[in-house]
Amino acid sequence: MLRSHLIDYSSIQHEPAYTAKTLLAATGIEADILAKTVVLHVDGVSALAVMTASAKIRWDKLCRVMGTDFIELADESEFAEQFPGCELGAIPPFGTLFGMTVYLDQSLAAQSEIAFSAGTHDEIIRMSMQDYKRLAKPIILDAGFIRSAHIPTDDAPPLAQTG
Repeated sequence: MLRSHLIDYSSIQHEPAYTAKTLLAATGIEADILAKTVVLHVDGVSALAVMTASAKIRWDKLCRVMGTDFIELADESEFAEQFPGCELGAIPPFGTLFGMTVYLDQSLAAQSEIAFSAGTHDEIIRMSMQDYKRLAKPIILDAGFIRSAHIPTDDAPPLAQTG
């Protein structure tokens, strides 16, 4: 997809990593640009939330900013078939590929670059945020996410479940 849109990006191959801490150690990516993608159900409709790897969802504020009473984190067993060619927990942040809306955390949107899983646990894509926004067409949210002071430990749930 990136090549067909003439997007300048870099691909970083690394040892398999399943948590933010091990991914940061394996790649040397800056924590402020490393994105995690989680699947949400917003009033029963699947959507992607994209935030920095150290962020957590603040459910009450996310519901308020999205104007809904019901948002829940999808279980991996519910969406495994929705992302063909992607490993569980390694979903790239492009909802257009999967027919989903993308919600992007303002603090990540403010960065000049974004780095994210290429659909596997051993490859990261790094590209400009401007190009990412142009392709993904995310809805940028200024509330609903909080940044942790630290990256989760190795015993934290995989990236796709953290939130």
